[in-house]
Amino acid sequence: MYGWIVPVAIAAIALLTVVGIYNRLIILRNRVANAWAQIDVQLKRRADLVPNLVETVKGYVKHERGTLEAVTKARAAVLQGGTVGEQAQANDMLTNALKSVFAVAEAYPDLKANQNFLMLQEELSGIENKIAYARQFYNDSVLSLNQATQVFPSNMVASMFGIRQQEYFEAEGADREPVQVKF
Repeated sequence: MYGWIVPVAIAAIALLTVVGIYNRLIILRNRVANAWAQIDVQLKRRADLVPNLVETVKGYVKHERGTLEAVTKARAAVLQGGTVGEQAQANDMLTNALKSVFAVAEAYPDLKANQNFLMLQEELSGIENKIAYARQFYNDSVLSLNQATQVFPSNMVASMFGIRQQEYFEAEGADREPVQVKF
């Protein structure tokens, strides 16, 4: 007489489980997207400071044209963006180019003492710290999502709804090495 209750209850529990897992996966995916947006904001903020830095340095170092062109080229690559991997590579190019600018500044005491340069250097340093934190948060968010898409039973739900693993924001091989400055 009530033989239908057990199958309906099992189906309802299964449906609620799938809905719960799906919602968790969506929350994790949105957290990854938000974390990437935070990195993007900081990268754009840094890229916006670069023209001011270049102009400040230009006035002092006329014959360091190659260094300044490398910074400008790297900035353009950051603004073009693309995938996480492309953004990471462009970000690393800009980081290396900026290191060269600051190394050049060591050879020019007047530039090193210039208030505009010091202010820009300090602001870039603060942004670098924010980028490092945002990258860490992004990678932590990717880790959570990737784990959820790999473990049972959420891997089945992720597969059903096309929720995929995300790419980590990693430093390129050369960026893991110590920086060597040569004049």
